[in-house]
Amino acid sequence: MATKTPDQWFDEYGASHQNRINKLIHWICVPLIAACVIAFFWEIPTPALMKEIPYLNWALLLLAITTILYVRLSIPLAIGMLLFSAVVIGVIAVLERTSAVPVWKLALIVFVLAWIGQFFGHRIEGKKPSFLQDIQFLLIGPIWLLGFIYRKLGIPY
Repeated sequence: MATKTPDQWFDEYGASHQNRINKLIHWICVPLIAACVIAFFWEIPTPALMKEIPYLNWALLLLAITTILYVRLSIPLAIGMLLFSAVVIGVIAVLERTSAVPVWKLALIVFVLAWIGQFFGHRIEGKKPSFLQDIQFLLIGPIWLLGFIYRKLGIPY
C-alpha cells in the first residue's frame, strides 16, 4: 500500500467518484461501513488468552493492523483514522450498554443498507466501485474522505 503516495491513491480512487450524488453517498456510507466492520470485529468472541488482557479483542487487533498500513502511507492520516476508530468504539460501548438489540445486529442492518447506498451511487456514477479493481481501495475509501477534511483544514498529510 505504501508504494504510492496518498495523493496517487486518492486520484485513482477519485476517478470513479466524480458525480456529486455518488460523492455525497460516499460521505455517508463509507464511514458507516467502516464503523460496522469495527463493530463486527468487536463482537467476535475472544479466546481465554485474550480475555486476560483488558480491552483486547479482535477489533483492536484489526485496528492495530490497519493503523500499521496507514502509518506506512501517512502518519497524519493514520492519526485521523485512530481518532475516528476511537469515536466508533465509544459508540459501540454506549450501544452495548443501552441498546436492546445486539450491536452486531444493528451493524448488520446498517452495513447492508450502506452497501446498497454505495452500489446505488456507483450506478449513478456509471463506474464500478474501485475495490473491484484493487481490494486495497477498501482501506483507501475512509482516508480519501479524511484527505478532503485535511485539505480543507490545511493539515498536511
